[in-house]
Amino acid sequence: MYRIGVLGDLDSIYGFATLGLEVWPVANAEDGKRILKEMVGTGFGVIYITESLYAEMQEEVAKEKEHHLPAIIPIPGIRGNTGQGMKDVKRLVEQAVGSDIIFND
Repeated sequence: MYRIGVLGDLDSIYGFATLGLEVWPVANAEDGKRILKEMVGTGFGVIYITESLYAEMQEEVAKEKEHHLPAIIPIPGIRGNTGQGMKDVKRLVEQAVGSDIIFND
């Protein structure tokens, strides 16, 4: 069975522990990159990353997304939604069907 992890600032992610997810609090992008490398290949099927951290780790996330697992998904943090998650969904839909069928931009 795959594990689910959440990576980001403590205030944004600590609540996920009550749901049984593994939380990995980080203070900065360098720590985030190091921990993401540790998480990949150790049984995680999904890794959620707060959008602000996700934005600072774009290169590292892109390298890891080349693999089938884990799925790396941005989530809003306590500072709000940056829209990165929706941009990723839009891009994936366009790749899958060849056009923007959801947002019609």
